[in-house]
Amino acid sequence: MGHDTVETPNLSFGRGGEPGRGTPYAQYVRLEELHSLQHPRSKEPAELSFIVTTQVMELLFDLLRHEWTQARQALRDDDLTAALAALRRGTHVQDVLVESWDLLATMTPQEFNSFRALFGEASGFQSSAFLHLEFLLGNKNAALLNMYEEMPGTRAELAEALRESSLYDEALALLARRGLGVRPEPSEQRYRPSEEAAAAWRRVYTDPEYAALQPFAEALLDVAERVTRWRQRHLSAVKRTMGGKPGSGGSSGLTWLRKSAEQDVFPELWTIRDEL
Repeated sequence: MGHDTVETPNLSFGRGGEPGRGTPYAQYVRLEELHSLQHPRSKEPAELSFIVTTQVMELLFDLLRHEWTQARQALRDDDLTAALAALRRGTHVQDVLVESWDLLATMTPQEFNSFRALFGEASGFQSSAFLHLEFLLGNKNAALLNMYEEMPGTRAELAEALRESSLYDEALALLARRGLGVRPEPSEQRYRPSEEAAAAWRRVYTDPEYAALQPFAEALLDVAERVTRWRQRHLSAVKRTMGGKPGSGGSSGLTWLRKSAEQDVFPELWTIRDEL
C-alpha cells in the first residue's frame, strides 16, 4: 500500500484540510499548515522573526506544560524516578526557551516600532499557555482569568489549573509522605513561603536520613533557576527594544517584568541556602 493511502486521519491534513497530500513527513508534522501560519502585517523584515519566535515560544510553552504535568502526576504517584525524568526533559525545553530570546535581542526600537502598532493590544502577557505554566509553578492569580471571558473553553481550562495543586504543592506533599511534616492544601492563591516548608527542605540537606531527596531538591532548583533566566532575558529584550514604554497589552512594561524577575520560584529552596 503506497503512502498516499495510509490511514492517518488526525495527522495527514495539510493546508486546506486535504488528507493524504505530500510526503509522510509533511503529513506527520502538518508541514504546509505550519508554514502557512506566519502573516506579517508590515514590510519590516524583522517582523517575520518576531512572529516566528513568538510562535516557537508558544509551542515550547505547551511542551513544557506537558513535562511539568507529567512530573506533577509522577509525584502524586510517589514515583520520584519518573518525576525527575520529566523535570530533566523540561529543563532542556527551558534552555531552548531562554536562548530563543537571542532571535529578538538585536531588534532595534526603529524596527519594532515600524510594526508594533499593527498588532494593537496584543501582548505576550495574554498567552494562556504561559499563564498555565505560571499556575503550575504556584504563581496563581484568579483575576487574570478575566482576560478570557470571550474564550470560555480556555477560561474553563485555566480555572481548573487554578484549582489544582501546583508542581511545588506536590513536591511538598511528597516530602510529607517521606516523613517531613509539611502538606499544603491546594489553593487558588499565589504560594506563600512558610517556615514549615523551609524546615523540611533544610532537613533534606542536613539530615543523612533524607539525603536521597537532595537530587530531587536540586532538580527543582534547576527548574526555578531557568524560570528566573527566562524572566531576566525577557526583561533585557524589552528594555533594549522598547525601553520603559508601557506594554502593548496595557501592562506596566519594564516595571512588571522587573518585579517578576525578582520573585524566586520555590522560594524555600533558595532561602535555606543562607544556612547551609
